[in-house]
Amino acid sequence: MIRAARMSDAMAQLRAEMGEDAVLLSTRRVNGGVEITAAQEQDDEPLVIPPEAAAPSRAIPAELARHNLPPELAARLSEGRLAGALAQVLSFAPLPGLGAPLLLVGPSGAGKTLSVAKLATRLVMAGTPPLLVTADGRRAGATEQIAAYARVLGLPLAVASGPAALGKALGRRAERQPALVDMPGCDPFSPASARSLAALLAAAQGTPVLVLPAGMDAEEAAETAHAFRLLGCRHLLPTRLDAARRLGGVLAAAAAGLALTEAGIGQDAVGGLEPLTPERLAARLAAPANGENAP
Repeated sequence: MIRAARMSDAMAQLRAEMGEDAVLLSTRRVNGGVEITAAQEQDDEPLVIPPEAAAPSRAIPAELARHNLPPELAARLSEGRLAGALAQVLSFAPLPGLGAPLLLVGPSGAGKTLSVAKLATRLVMAGTPPLLVTADGRRAGATEQIAAYARVLGLPLAVASGPAALGKALGRRAERQPALVDMPGCDPFSPASARSLAALLAAAQGTPVLVLPAGMDAEEAAETAHAFRLLGCRHLLPTRLDAARRLGGVLAAAAAGLALTEAGIGQDAVGGLEPLTPERLAARLAAPANGENAP
C-alpha cells in the first residue's frame, strides 16, 4: 500500500518499489492525497499435470501363463472368461469348402501327410471319396506314406512332380469331387522354396491351409505364419495338440492373421482331427500339461 499527495507520485513510487510488472489492485482518496494498493505479478508457473496412474497390470491367468505367450497377446487374452477372450482376439472358421482343391502346406515334418489322410478318411466315410494328390513327387521316398494311406482307403493317388503336372492331375477330377493335395515341405524364409511353393499354388488354383505343429516357440510360429500368409494362406490347422505341453505357438500363429480351423489330436486317421472352437481351445489350454497331475 502506497500513499502520496498526487496519483502520479504514488505511481512513480509504485514502479520504483515494485517494478513495471506491479499490478494495481485499488485506489482511493485519503486525507492528504491518494492511497493505492498493488501486488507483484507472479510469473505463470507451468501447469503440471500429474501422470495418469498406470493401469495395474492384469495378472495372467495360470492356464495361460505356462504356455509362453507373447506378453501383449497374453494380456489381451486375460480379459474376462478365456473362451470369450479367444473368440474376441482370434479367428475361428471351418475348413474351406471343397469346391476348390484343398492344399495342405507348411514346413517339412509339420504333419501335412497325416492330416491329408485324416481328411481323406473322413470324406470316404461320408461317401464322397476325394481325389488324392501328392505334389512332392521329386523327393525320394516322399510318396510312400501317402501311398500307404491311399491303398487302405481304396483311393487312387496322383503323383505330381511340378506345377504343370499338378495342374494336369487336378484337371482330371470328376465334377464336384473333392481334392486333397499333400504339398511339399516349404521353408517360407527361403526365396527359392517360397517361389517353388507359389508356382505350385498358382497351378493348383485351390485353397492353401497352413499346417503347423503345436509346441513351437511362439515367436517362431508367428513369423512362420506371417510368411505363409504372404503366400496366400488364411487358415491354420495345428497338429499334435494332444502331445504338446505348451500351445503358445498355436495362439501366436493364429494371431498373425490366420483362422483356426481343425486340430490334430492323435495319430489315428479316424477321429484324429477335431474342429477347433474357442471353448475347446480354452479347455485344452486349461488342461494339465502332459506329465502333470490335475489339481
